[in-house]
Amino acid sequence: MIIKPKVRGFVCVTAHPTGCSAHIQQQIDYVKSKGPIQSGPKKVLVIGSSTGFGLGSRITAAFGSGAATLGIFFERPSEEGRPATPGWYNTIAFTKAAHAAGLYAKNINGDAFSDDIKKQALENITKDLGQVDLVVYSLASPRRQHPRTGAVHKSTLQPIGAPYTNKTVDTDKGIVSEVTIQPADEAGIADTIAVMGGEDWEMWMQALGDAKLLAPGATAVAYSYIGPVHTWPIYKDGTIGRAKIDLERAAKAIDAKLKATVGGRAFISVNKALVTQASSAIPVVPLYISILYKVMKAKGIHEATIEQMQRLFATQLYNGNQPKFDSEGRVRVDDWEMRDDVQAEVSKIWPQCTTENLAALTDIAGYRTEFLKMFGFGLPGIDYDAEVEPHLPML
Repeated sequence: MIIKPKVRGFVCVTAHPTGCSAHIQQQIDYVKSKGPIQSGPKKVLVIGSSTGFGLGSRITAAFGSGAATLGIFFERPSEEGRPATPGWYNTIAFTKAAHAAGLYAKNINGDAFSDDIKKQALENITKDLGQVDLVVYSLASPRRQHPRTGAVHKSTLQPIGAPYTNKTVDTDKGIVSEVTIQPADEAGIADTIAVMGGEDWEMWMQALGDAKLLAPGATAVAYSYIGPVHTWPIYKDGTIGRAKIDLERAAKAIDAKLKATVGGRAFISVNKALVTQASSAIPVVPLYISILYKVMKAKGIHEATIEQMQRLFATQLYNGNQPKFDSEGRVRVDDWEMRDDVQAEVSKIWPQCTTENLAALTDIAGYRTEFLKMFGFGLPGIDYDAEVEPHLPML
């Protein structure tokens, strides 16, 4: 079939398998261009490995450190007349490239919140890897069925305490408008914490620890975001922020257990604002990212997902480096984003943005390019008018 991008709001409902493969190869080439990561991880479990920071971590571990990787994800295969999700094609492309390089790479597609998927992962590690020395937790899901209670929790993107009004942008149509978001109730806050907080990460680490599958000195890392004051009501001080606070609580608890049992460590890495499937869904944030890209590109300090992950591994986790923590014990690779000069320029541009001047004041074009690349579109050398096979089996 011939596959073209079909954008519906903040998501593209089609994905191009050849384009996704080319995007993966771009990221692999970048990691290889930076040279080997010394003393890097060798056996890695990535929970949430098919897109975003989890995928970037898997690529960096494999092609920067020669790591064997086990990826956990929840993606939809193709159906009649409908291509698969981009994460499905991403994973196939990564696995092919890893195998071609002589690297171990296996995949488990299913609900990472479930006991069944955890059990499959433990069995796979036991059989093939023995133990893992790095666990990356990078799940971004709108819902979670709790494995103990059976309750289904759905996360919300809401402020807490009062309605929040600010500028936002329809990234597809380029229309700047005001949006007002009503505050969450206590149930909404609790549900968001249940989905996006730290409980499931703790369950994974407990299961790995009980099965003696954590190597001496093992590292566990989860990803978070803080961002600027512009987005705090909907992010840091909103329902997601409450979930991130719980994730930080879990990091401290996991860190204490790892230190006591295997001499390991666990922490949060606060990453830069980037175009991801998760960030695209948050009101206000796409406008901020469009402004941020403009400012950071002008200063020559812009990074995409793979650059962020390669820098995290190369300068904070490995290569003989020790993590540099902030006052809350978090690693910060959002440091360039949060520079005073960067944020001052963002704050200057923000109130000026209108539909009419959006293209001039922001990098909305760059936002759209990065957005479509996530789904395999806009990659050089791809004939998007050619027939392509959408039905690819998972490796």
